[in-house]
Amino acid sequence: QVLLVESGGGSVQAGGSLRLSCAQYRDTYSNYYMGWFRQAPGKKREGVATIDTDGSTDYAHSVKGRFTISQDNAKNTLYLQMNSLKPEDTAMYYCAADPFPLRLRVAESRYWGQGTQVTVSS
Repeated sequence: QVLLVESGGGSVQAGGSLRLSCAQYRDTYSNYYMGWFRQAPGKKREGVATIDTDGSTDYAHSVKGRFTISQDNAKNTLYLQMNSLKPEDTAMYYCAADPFPLRLRVAESRYWGQGTQVTVSS
């Protein structure tokens, strides 16, 4: 199993940047597919970005070119660099880990973090 702890959220103006972190605490070593999902008030949880065990990444169309997902295996930390933020990016962002590939279109994962809030003002 793995405990996920997100951090780095906050309030910024449109056009600003934030870098989210997801620390991973494991009882035993395991390979996981990692990802970021978000949920805004009144909306369903949606996929933002995923990264496979081989380093391959996938992004939601709405964030392509603005967000970058990366994993530092030495630090057991997942990152989400968010640039050119828009008000529609406002949501609770969740880190996800799963032994099987995550899908952006399906907000399902074996493990979830508690979330970190991102608020973007216009």
